[in-house]
Amino acid sequence: MGLWEAFLNWLRSLFFKQEMELTLVGLQNAGKTSLVNAIATGGYSEDMIPTVGFNMRKVTKGNVTIKLWDLGGQSRFRSMWERYCRGVSVILYVVDAADRDSIPISQSELHELVNKPSLAGIPILVLGNKIDKSEALPEKALVEQLGLNSIADREVCCYMISCKDSVNIDVVIKWLIKHSKAGK
Repeated sequence: MGLWEAFLNWLRSLFFKQEMELTLVGLQNAGKTSLVNAIATGGYSEDMIPTVGFNMRKVTKGNVTIKLWDLGGQSRFRSMWERYCRGVSVILYVVDAADRDSIPISQSELHELVNKPSLAGIPILVLGNKIDKSEALPEKALVEQLGLNSIADREVCCYMISCKDSVNIDVVIKWLIKHSKAGK
């Protein structure tokens, strides 16, 4: 059965493209645009300009086309997060794991977002970015401080990443591709 299923999946991949739409949110300077670049090109730049409003980019990985909405994290843009998160396959919530002072604000914004009725059930992938810095929180502490275990109405997953050093970017892409198939 496993070999037959693998053959059928391979055959499907030749003829059927899958699409998914996702939104990247998080506070300013968390690394959302750096993540988009890491997923799209594997590249990183120290000289990133803060996103004003939003950017959209399409990336193809294998037979999956991913439409990425990269939303500004400044407080004046947070009110539009919900609008761009409605109907997406996954919400990626990016956190600067090295900026310990911003974690309580990040936690509050995350929980305000997931409590919106229009976003019920949409999986959340939380990414603790900047683990290349010595002051970055470990995963267990980030999960605890963000209160991820209290989010019960959807799948919640957390990975620690470094866009700068390309740590776990491949794991994030695999997770996203798996969820594009699950949603179809």
